[in-house]
This record gives sequence, C-alpha cells and structure tokens, in this order.
Amino acid sequence: MSSVSRSESYEKAGVDITAGYRAVELMKQHVARTMTAGCVSDIGSFGGLFKLDLTGMKEPILVSGTDGVGTKLKLAFLMNRYNTVGIDCTAMCVNDIICCGAKPLFFLDYIALGKNVPEKVASIVEGVAEGCVQAGCALVGGETAEMPGFYPVDEFDLAGFAVGIVDRSKVFDNETMIPGDVIIALPSSGVHSNGFSLVRHIFGIDTNPDVIRTHVESINTTLGEALIAPTRIYVKPVLALADEIKIKGCAHITGGGFYENIPRCLKKGIGARISKASLRKIPLFELIQKTGNIPERDMYNTFNMGVGMCLVVAKEDADRAIEILRANGEDAYIMGDTISGDGVTIC
Repeated sequence: MSSVSRSESYEKAGVDITAGYRAVELMKQHVARTMTAGCVSDIGSFGGLFKLDLTGMKEPILVSGTDGVGTKLKLAFLMNRYNTVGIDCTAMCVNDIICCGAKPLFFLDYIALGKNVPEKVASIVEGVAEGCVQAGCALVGGETAEMPGFYPVDEFDLAGFAVGIVDRSKVFDNETMIPGDVIIALPSSGVHSNGFSLVRHIFGIDTNPDVIRTHVESINTTLGEALIAPTRIYVKPVLALADEIKIKGCAHITGGGFYENIPRCLKKGIGARISKASLRKIPLFELIQKTGNIPERDMYNTFNMGVGMCLVVAKEDADRAIEILRANGEDAYIMGDTISGDGVTIC
C-alpha cells in the first residue's frame, strides 16, 4: 500500500506519506494494550467506533475533556525522550472528566510535527497508550500531521481528548456541601504539565539547555528528570472511592494552582481552608521558589504544590475515604476543610 501511495512531489515538499504508514505499524502494539470491551474498530479507520454498555444506568451522561501537554514538550525535545509526554496528554484529559465522576471510555490523540520519524511517533503513542491503560480507557484512534515549514523538523505538538460516561445520579454533586467538610489531597509527582513557561524561565532552560543535566542535591536527581516526571492519573482510585463514599467535590489541580481550581468544585457560599502545615512538601517546588524568588502566593496560583487532585467528603466519611484511597494506591491525606465564604484561604 505504501509504495502505491508514495508521492515524489509531496516528498519534495517535505511530507513523506510512507512514514505515516510505518508509524501506524509501529504504534499498533501499543494501541493493542488499551483495547476494552467497547472497541469495535481497529486503528486506521476514519473514525473510532465504540459500543456503549449502559447496563444499570438510568440516565447516562457523556462527559468529554480535551487538553495538550503545553511547553513541557520543550523538555522532551531537549532530553530526546518521548514516551512520557503521552502519559501527560492522557492524564490532563481523563483527570478532568473524573472530576464529574465519569469513567473514561476512550481517547484520541493528535500529533502535529515538522518531520514524521516513525520511531518517534511510536514512542509518543507508547506514552499515550500507557496513560490509557492507567485510566482504563481505550485508544480508539488519532491523527498524525506532518507539517514541514510550520513546525521545526525536530519538534511537535501533542493534544488529545477523552470521552467518559456517568449515570446522572452518580455525578459528583456539591449541593450537600457544608462548612466542616474535609478536603483530601492526592499527591502529585511534581510539576505535572502546568507552569512550564515559568519553570523554563526560572532555570534559563531555553538559553542554557545543559542545566537540565545538572544533578541537584535537594531533589536527589537531575533537574530534567524531576521536571519530566509524568502527570499522575487518578481515575481508578477516585472511581473506587465513589463506589463507597459520597464525593461532594473533586478538583484537578492544573494551571492556576489552588486559587483557580479548588473553587471550581465548591458550592456557592462555601470556601476552602488549606493548612500549609498539613501539605506534604515536594523539594522541587522549594527549589523553584528559591531559584526564581517567586512569592508564595504566586507559587500556589501557578503550581499544584504537591497536590494533583483534591476531594471533598463529609467529615464522618474522611477516615474511611483515606483508607479506601490508600488501598487503591493513593497516599491520601487531609489537607484542609470547607468554611463559610468563598475562594481559598491558605494558612
């Protein structure tokens, strides 16, 4: 097929059609890992088909989310490492839709690059597939666009979207939220996928790329290794908790940090009080703040500060909730409570 479809004219313009076919062949093994019972088509079709299982659902609702990796990709280029940013891409989407209580069903990715190197594309998709496996969803398709002259030959952009489902009665509902509810933290792996424009500026990564290879005593690794750690995916533990405990609110801590994201899950008239003493410090954020001389409020308004997701539950459910989360691999802990008012208070 590739020999028939080869276009010498297109190749002269910088686009190798056959490279796309090779990339698809290389990525198939990774995509196969994500196949779930709802999949009814193979990669390569014009559209990804998925059969819904509505067993036990009275009023099913589809929930969708879309996002990209952002300028964290610059780090991947410098480190010549491509199999982690796909996890970030998946995570940014599935972690958003779980905030509604939705189980992710399927995911599609979009990779735009200056030159299609099949091995690189397959490595990117390897990460996307790993993210899908962690989230329990299927990678049902995607798109790779070779765009010479628009992207540098050694760079690319990566985005995607996820679709999930939840019964209306199980949507996380903050209507019962009251002052005195407990806010539970789910730890992050580090910066995740937000704030990298500031991070790159602070450490001068764009002008001095070698700085990422510097071993930093306080973080016990190189700067690059600490920064490229993929975004954690919280789908399975949150769904496990929702099966047993009423979750009143759920916030994915992304760009905008605590101040922007936590209020999105709060009931009107309810604020969040976060205890700094309770937060488990990640040395990487202390390094960022010290190196860049960043005001504390800006840190909490930009980064996740070690908390990738937070959940609001009734006070009487808190101990049991933490027990369930820990049994499902989350080292969860109480980070604060709800109060009368609005916004976020960090004290």
